[in-house]
Amino acid sequence: MSIRLTVNAGEHDRIHCPVSTRITAVDMDPQRVVMRDESSGEQIPCQAERCGDTIQLSWILPLLPAKATRRFVVEAGEPVTNGVALDAADGRIDIAIAGEHFTSYHFGPKWSRPFLHPVIGPHGDPITRGYPVQDNLPGETQDHPHHKSFWVAWGDVNGTDNWSENQERGHAKQVQRELPEASSGPVFATIRTRNDWVSEAGEKVLEEARTLKVYNLPAACRLVDLNVEFRATNGPVTFGDTKEGGICSIRVATSMDAKEHGVIVNAYGGTNEAETWGKRAPWCDYYGPVNGKTVGICIFDNPANFRHPTYWHVRNYGLMTANPFGLSHFLKNKEIDGSHTLGAGETLAFQYRVLFHAGDTKTAAVAERYHDYINPPGISQE
Repeated sequence: MSIRLTVNAGEHDRIHCPVSTRITAVDMDPQRVVMRDESSGEQIPCQAERCGDTIQLSWILPLLPAKATRRFVVEAGEPVTNGVALDAADGRIDIAIAGEHFTSYHFGPKWSRPFLHPVIGPHGDPITRGYPVQDNLPGETQDHPHHKSFWVAWGDVNGTDNWSENQERGHAKQVQRELPEASSGPVFATIRTRNDWVSEAGEKVLEEARTLKVYNLPAACRLVDLNVEFRATNGPVTFGDTKEGGICSIRVATSMDAKEHGVIVNAYGGTNEAETWGKRAPWCDYYGPVNGKTVGICIFDNPANFRHPTYWHVRNYGLMTANPFGLSHFLKNKEIDGSHTLGAGETLAFQYRVLFHAGDTKTAAVAERYHDYINPPGISQE
């Protein structure tokens, strides 16, 4: 049995674009699904998962110009296995892409909140700040010890501070409920976690389900999808109006700081803190030099997210966060209340894609990569 799929690029050039579709293949074994380019016969790494009478099939679309089409054949065979590998250690999960370390997910009890660190960039160097996980690195700033590379946090959750880490007065934490679910794959690897957000006194405030998906892409354009779902399991939950927080938060390497030689650019062309802080935009990119080579990090806001396009708490000193609640600060009007309350039992979900890229915003074609996320290619089955 074989199935033919036609992919239409649509209005945008596609370069290393993750795609996914459901195929009708009742008799296929998901563990033995292979994909080939119909013209060249080249085998394309794919990942399959049974979903009732269908199979969810994912792969990375090679270069496909705008408006062009490409055909693939799906059939039984020996799949490609090399891709994104997860290796569990004490309190962390190491993530390697094609055998090269990309980042590690830290969740052990020594930390106040889970985070990814370091994030290795296109040229083999970390492109997020090492401090405070790594101390006394030459040339690094040592402010804001709660800014740990790539993380999720909020500074006012029912009045508790789950953003900062004040050792004198105490602070709220995110407590891992159980060991993360982790699965490797030829196209992507997935980490699923359950976290209790607890107050300074250790009382549970809410539950969070977090999913990280890391794609098998070249070093020049690494991608991580972050999905976060908050659950008001212990009564109503209010996310307060504060600038101190980011559902998706990044601290770039110090050499990339916009107060030095880095640059902040948003989807509307706003540049650096004066034109991007507190502004709304579908995406925000932060790029600059690391060891003499230009690299960047861009956060894509999903159109399904609360208050899309999101507001940005992004600073020239290296911080970039997607912040949907701090309206009174961003709009400089204390009469505006940006807080949001979940009733008991309600949920609130957020989705982001983070692009770690070579070059500046234009060189990396960031705007085109955003369309990969929100306007993916069309796929039809024959």
